This record gives sequence, structure tokens and C-alpha cells, in this order.
Amino acid sequence: MNKSQQSSRVPSGRAGDSPRSQERRAELIAVGRRLFARTTYDALSIDDIAREAGVAKGLLYYYFGNKRGYYLAVVEDSVAELVARAEGDLELPPRERLLHTLDGYLRFASGHEAAYRTIVSGGVGVDAEVLAIRDRVRERLLTTIAEGAYGRAGLTALPRTALTGWLSYVEGVTLDWLEHRDMDRDSVRALCAAILLDTLRTIERFAPEYPAPTVGD
Repeated sequence: MNKSQQSSRVPSGRAGDSPRSQERRAELIAVGRRLFARTTYDALSIDDIAREAGVAKGLLYYYFGNKRGYYLAVVEDSVAELVARAEGDLELPPRERLLHTLDGYLRFASGHEAAYRTIVSGGVGVDAEVLAIRDRVRERLLTTIAEGAYGRAGLTALPRTALTGWLSYVEGVTLDWLEHRDMDRDSVRALCAAILLDTLRTIERFAPEYPAPTVGD
């Protein structure tokens, strides 16, 4: 079996052998984030990546299995940062937490446009693994919103569906903003927050057991 046929999964135990090993892997992922931000997946070879990182390509195979495994690791790392930005400051009052969540989300999208587009679009072509990563980040973001709005993560069908629709709206608005850059980030954030508040009030109308939080103006 050649390297292109190997699993994209990191070989068991290798990435976590030592702190230095973890640091080295993180350094390689950082290189990937820079590369994939300016170059398409298909245009990059494993040799290009190794040259940019200043390592033998065997080291990339050692940590990531193949180029696809490397790409998925870069996407996972980007997702982790996106979620961390959105989930911070959990003790804030509802309105401040809502704005903080949206601001972190938009800051990430603006500063890591290629990674954001990859996460939202599902990756290279129809990529089931990247779609699964996207679904996980959506679930984390929905949990963050639910905890901020209702003080609990579990949602029944109606609020889950409504908030999933709102998140799709945010993704569409963010992609349009990145394309045109004709609004400032605060205005985009205010627009998304206003639509979320309308969504929460609509949820309350159909499911009174989910009262819309009072978040002020």
C-alpha cells in the first residue's frame, strides 16, 4: 500500500509521544494554516508543504499519514480556534455573552477566511469527514447559544430546528460579508444578534417552555 492509500488518521500514539512531538505537530499544522489560506488544496503537493515547513516529507507522513490527513488536521485545528473564540467568558450576562459569541465567530471568519470557508462549505468537493467536522462545530455553537439563552444545553426539536436555521443564516451573512467587505464587523454582529433575538422570541411563541431571555437593548 503506497502513502496515498494510507489512512488519513494519525498513527496511534505517535502525535502524543512527548511534549516535543506535540509541539512539532502543532508547528506543522501552523504551516498548513498559512499555506491553505493562500493556496488551494489541489495546488499543494506534499513536497510543497515539506519545503515550506523546512522538513523531510517523511515527517509529514509520520504525523499525518498523507496530505489529506494533514489537511484534516489543519481543519480540526481551525475549528478548535473558532469554537474557543465563541465559547469564552461563559459567566457573562446573556446579552454580553451573546455579543461575545458572535464577535469571536466573526473575528475568526475575518482573520481566517480560507479556513472559515472550508469549514462552512464542507471542504474539498463533497468531503464527508470535513462535513462531519462542520456538523460538530455547529453542534458546539448551538450548545453555547442554548446555554446562554436557557441555561441548559438540551433542546427539543422546535428550538433546535429554529436555532439551526439561525446559524445557517449567520453562515450566509458571514460569507456575503467576507465577499463584499462593505459593512463593518460591529454592524454584522448587531444584525445577527437582532435576528437571533427574533428567533428566540419566535421559539417562545411556539414553545412557551423556552422563554426568550431578557437581554436588554
